[in-house]
Amino acid sequence: MSAIIEKGPALAPRPAGGMVQSVKDSLVVAKRNLIRMTRIPEMVIFGLIQPIMFVVLFTYVFGGSIQVGGSTSPQAYREFLMAGIFAQTVTFATAGAGAGIADDMHKGLIDRFRSLPMARGAVLTGRTIADLVQTTLTLVVLAGVALLVGWRTHENFGKVLLGFLLLLLLGYAFSWIGALIGLTVRTPEAATSGGLIWLFPLTFISNAFVDANQMPTFLRHIAEWNPFSATVQACRELFGNLPPGFKTSDAWPMQHAVLASILWSVLILLVFRTLAVRKYRSATG
Repeated sequence: MSAIIEKGPALAPRPAGGMVQSVKDSLVVAKRNLIRMTRIPEMVIFGLIQPIMFVVLFTYVFGGSIQVGGSTSPQAYREFLMAGIFAQTVTFATAGAGAGIADDMHKGLIDRFRSLPMARGAVLTGRTIADLVQTTLTLVVLAGVALLVGWRTHENFGKVLLGFLLLLLLGYAFSWIGALIGLTVRTPEAATSGGLIWLFPLTFISNAFVDANQMPTFLRHIAEWNPFSATVQACRELFGNLPPGFKTSDAWPMQHAVLASILWSVLILLVFRTLAVRKYRSATG
C-alpha cells in the first residue's frame, strides 16, 4: 500500500479541470480542515485569547492616556480602537494558515492528496476557506467582547455588515500570504515565526491603534498607504467610529477608504494566490 501511495502522483490521472470540479474539491478539503479544527478545540480557543487580551489591555491600560481627534474620552478611544483590533485579528490568522500548510507538507499529507484525481489548487483553496470560517467565528466572539467593554456602532446594519465583510476579505487575502510562507519553509515552527514577524510592523505602523497624523512624516506616509490602514479606516467610517474632531488625512487611500480597502485586498489575493499555487505545483512536482 505504501508503494502505491508513493507512486500515486504518477499513476492517478488528474481531472480535465473545470471550475465546478475545482470548487467541489476545494469544499471537500475545507470540510476536512473544519472537522480537524473541531477535534482540536484548543486551536480555536488560543486564537481567541490573543485578540481578547489586546481589547482589554488597550481599552483599560492605554485608553485613558491616548488622545484621538479632539476628544480625550476613553469611550472615544474605545470605539476608535476596535476597528484596528478586528483588522489585526483577521491578519494574524495568516500565521495559523501558514503553519497548517507547513504541517501538512511536513507530515506528507500533501503527497497523499497528490495521489488523488483532484484539482491541484483545491488543497490550498480548501485550507484558506476553512481558515476564513474560523476567522468569521473569531470575529463574532470578539465583537461580543467589544460590546461588553463599551464598543458601539452608530451606522445602519448594512454599513456595519459591509465593514465586517471588508475585514473578512482582507483576512482571506492575507491567508494566501500565509499559504505561500507555509509552502516555502520547512517546518511548522518556521511558518509560525515567518507568518508573524512581518505582521507586527504592518499593523503597528498604521492607523490601527493611534492617529497616524501624530506620527513622524515618513512613518505617516507609510501608514496612510498601508493596505491594513485602508481597511481600518473604512471600518471606522462604516461603523460610525470616527471620533469628534478627527481630521482624516488627505492621502487618497484615507479619502476613499472603502474603495482602497477592496482594491488592496483583491490585489493581494490575486498576486499571492497565483504565487502560492505556482509554489505548490513546484514543491509537489
